[in-house]
Amino acid sequence: MLRQLSADNERFKTVTFQSGLNLVVAESTAVSRSTDSRNGSGKSSMIELLHFLLGARADNKHLAARKELRQTVFTLSLDWPGLSQELSVSRSGTDVKHVTLRPALLNHPELSGSSRWSLFGIGAEEEQRVPVAEWQALIEKGLFGLTGEHPGVSGRALLSFLIRRVGDHGFNEAVRSFSRQSEAKATPNLAYLLGLDSALAARYQDIAAKKATRDQLKKAVDDPVWGKVIGKTADLRGEIAVRNSKIVELQREIDAFRVVPQYEELKERADELSRRIQDLGTQDVIDRRNLDHLEKAVAEAVDPEVQYLEQVYGELGLMLPGQALRRFEDVRAFHTAVVRNRRTYLGEEIEATRRNLEARKAERARLDTELSAVLKDLSEGGALDRLTALQKILAQEEAKLGALQHRLEVAQTVEASSREIEATRIDLVREVDTDLQERQQQISQATVLFHELASRLYGNDRPAYLSVEAGKTSLKITPKISSDVSQGINKMSIFCFDLTMAVIGHREGRAPDFLVHDSHIFDGVDDRQVTRALEAAVDITEAEGMQYIVTINEDKLTQTRSLGFDPTPYVIEPLLTDAYDEGGLFGFRFER
Repeated sequence: MLRQLSADNERFKTVTFQSGLNLVVAESTAVSRSTDSRNGSGKSSMIELLHFLLGARADNKHLAARKELRQTVFTLSLDWPGLSQELSVSRSGTDVKHVTLRPALLNHPELSGSSRWSLFGIGAEEEQRVPVAEWQALIEKGLFGLTGEHPGVSGRALLSFLIRRVGDHGFNEAVRSFSRQSEAKATPNLAYLLGLDSALAARYQDIAAKKATRDQLKKAVDDPVWGKVIGKTADLRGEIAVRNSKIVELQREIDAFRVVPQYEELKERADELSRRIQDLGTQDVIDRRNLDHLEKAVAEAVDPEVQYLEQVYGELGLMLPGQALRRFEDVRAFHTAVVRNRRTYLGEEIEATRRNLEARKAERARLDTELSAVLKDLSEGGALDRLTALQKILAQEEAKLGALQHRLEVAQTVEASSREIEATRIDLVREVDTDLQERQQQISQATVLFHELASRLYGNDRPAYLSVEAGKTSLKITPKISSDVSQGINKMSIFCFDLTMAVIGHREGRAPDFLVHDSHIFDGVDDRQVTRALEAAVDITEAEGMQYIVTINEDKLTQTRSLGFDPTPYVIEPLLTDAYDEGGLFGFRFER
């Protein structure tokens, strides 16, 4: 139970709690100004401070971090399971990331069952400063019995149902502790308090997350630019097939690759042989052209003929003298010698050319043989640099293949995830439905309690029950009171539901023994139902050994008196007023 809320500022009005019903009353005083309002008395601030001291996240806008309150150290005293004395937790706006526990809770001998306490020289009365996150973990284990993995369930979320906040619109719906909370995130916590399978309820969150991812990916695929980046499944499969084939070929080439020693020398020798063979061919062309010219020159080399001169002169009636004929004979002999010598020279040149052609033919054959051998060695392997280059190309191709496969996964997720998500959802709904059938006794226990509370408020003529079913997007837990369309009936539905959760959870060790409501729980509620709600709270907290704390305006409480309810034993100190200077919880007024 909660025992006391205090502060080190003497103006702060210490709130001391008791077991059973606790009424924190705000009244209007005779000296109140016309502009004063009980909204400034500190009722909602008390709720905020309870959350602050029970590990709520606090930023520089939080109530306790305000300039007027930043230096104030607030303290909450409460009972702690397994601890014989009260535990006090303190926190201030100057250090919102830590709390101070007294006594030191970690390794406490009453909780750990060890003697390490004395070994470290730590007494049970000493205080301990711990991070807020560690305090939250202690709350989960100590107040809610949460150990190990508990997906979708947290101590802070559970406390948000047991101590609803007006600022978070916590009184709008029974199954949500703040307005923007999804049912998929809320119901695992409700399921835990009611003794249902919270892990099953939390799996709806996984489906919701997958659907959100799928929607984002679908939006990206539909985008003209991103659509090209991701691609379509069929196109990507084709690209992957081609890329795989190339990788297989490269791998085969690398596996068969043989590093040839002195590869560069062999390559240079092959280039040299190719150049020499090419040079020999060029020389052959020149020599064959020369040979053709030489053979034509031999055919054209003939002996000079002078006999025709006598015939020509005879026909003219002239006779050549003998001396002239002798001179022609000498000339013919000279020319014959010249022609013979030319034929001899040309013949020698022709023979030399033919010998050169034959020699080059033999040289070319030898060079061709050597070149073939060198090329064979080169074709069967290569230099180490070549192998390294092939391996680099293979790595690049494999990286490209990986990128294509990732794009294919994305495309497949987009194209197939809708069906997969739907199939997973159907399986989960079937599994949750089966589980609910097996836990029907637990559900009936909660339903009966809710019905009894609602019946005390509205009588047996108005049907009231809890509806628990496997929904499409979350576990559906719905408190229903017939004709619950009015604000007042909705608030009383929340009252009955919260009290049911708190009682069931406390009975089975899954919740602490307190429930706290702000006065907004009675907004729009008929005075008769307010009276019956308070009477029900008295009876059930006494029967269950629990504590119900509620803030309430004095005028509402006056109406309950007229209807037969005596609030006197349940009104706790202090009495909050709307007096401008000192009436509120903090003992002074500041702008919120």
